[in-house]
Amino acid sequence: MKNLRFESSQDLTREQEAIIHFLTLKPKCSYVKLGENQVDFKILDQDKIPVAYVEVKGRNGTMKDAYPLPVSAYKVVKLCKLRLNPIIIWSCLDGIIYGQVTKIVGEAKWGGRKQRGNWYADQELMIYYDKQKGLKEMPF
Repeated sequence: MKNLRFESSQDLTREQEAIIHFLTLKPKCSYVKLGENQVDFKILDQDKIPVAYVEVKGRNGTMKDAYPLPVSAYKVVKLCKLRLNPIIIWSCLDGIIYGQVTKIVGEAKWGGRKQRGNWYADQELMIYYDKQKGLKEMPF
């Protein structure tokens, strides 16, 4: 079967840069990149015990222009099903915006990206997060 994933090597590099930047807040922690049908990362404490799961989303703009922050509702559910500190990071051109899913409020509505051919997942149920106390910004 043909690979239907749209992540480029640049996208994967951007994800890695975002998680490394995020972990400067938690210097004794490390991360593991998870498989392609999972969320992006598992964060481990210094004893290699899982302490959080993370999904990284790319934004092609600056932090100040990034809001509302979009994410697939499916990704949020997948992240929350893991039940261990679900965190979303939006990687912007000038830094990251992050929040723990259980501490931020978003609005669910139909949306997504411009349709790419017959790819059904371009339009789906999305959650959009406005700027709020539970979202933190961290410049590069």
